[in-house]
Amino acid sequence: MENGNRSTVTVFVFTGFPQLKNGGLLYFFPLLFIYIFIVTGNLMIFFAVRLDTRLHNPMYNFISIFSFLEMWYTTATIPKMLSNLISEQKTISFIGCLLQMYFFHSLGNTEGTLLTVMAIDRYVAICNPLRYPNIMTPRLCAQLTAGSCVFGFLILLPEIVWISTLPFCGPNQITQIFCDFTPLLKLACTDASVILVQDVIHALAILITSLIISLSYIRIIVVILSISSIEGRKKAFSTCAAHIAVFLLFFGSVALMYLRFSATYTPFWDNTIALTFSVFAPLFNPIIYSLRNKDMKDAINKLFCSQKVSNESHR
Repeated sequence: MENGNRSTVTVFVFTGFPQLKNGGLLYFFPLLFIYIFIVTGNLMIFFAVRLDTRLHNPMYNFISIFSFLEMWYTTATIPKMLSNLISEQKTISFIGCLLQMYFFHSLGNTEGTLLTVMAIDRYVAICNPLRYPNIMTPRLCAQLTAGSCVFGFLILLPEIVWISTLPFCGPNQITQIFCDFTPLLKLACTDASVILVQDVIHALAILITSLIISLSYIRIIVVILSISSIEGRKKAFSTCAAHIAVFLLFFGSVALMYLRFSATYTPFWDNTIALTFSVFAPLFNPIIYSLRNKDMKDAINKLFCSQKVSNESHR
């Protein structure tokens, strides 16, 4: 489509994928396995919490919601990655690119907000245990969950709408394995300073969120260390160890991806960081929440046992 002397880009090409003849299929099956594992693992956690009444409390409710979001977070990018690995045409439409960015980052923002809520929940539970049942009521938990989702999906909408109005007149090659802000904005026929402004806004949001969570966990650790009983200290720490691990994994990968400003990496490291952020970090979350938690392991075993009994009764 022509606009004056400039053509408008309607399709983008990903250049971060290996060609099929250069071993693209070798990456397809490991990535497919990882995706199936992420979806299955998070579904197991979600249903284990929902079906086991012993886990009907704020902490596990937030974990189940986080697992549900994580499943869709990876679905926003990995299926398209799989398609590109076995396709000669590694393309995405302009609208498809905007939608992928919107859902990927909206789900990521929601997860970041929920991790903040989870940190505050653990702070209240450990630092103010007597008032915890009166503070973290089911109604407040529902409001915090809904608020995280609404905030996560609305905060990004103006930025996506703004990007959709920018002129893209070529080239159309995205040096990444999925649609992201900086690689896409570099292709826009507009002032490059908008990229720096956008980077600063994203960096501030990441730093403020991670600071709030870090302060909560630092306070929690201080309180735990002040517990005189070794058994009590161990039990208190075990309730938030998984949360701290997921927080470090999530925001560590986010920092690698977005707190770089003008720093540039080779395409190999760019794609490695992108994979860490979008694939490997979500891969470890079901492992952390299931293997590090006895109640969760019991609930998952109970889920499998009940399914086995159900199958035998229908024979």
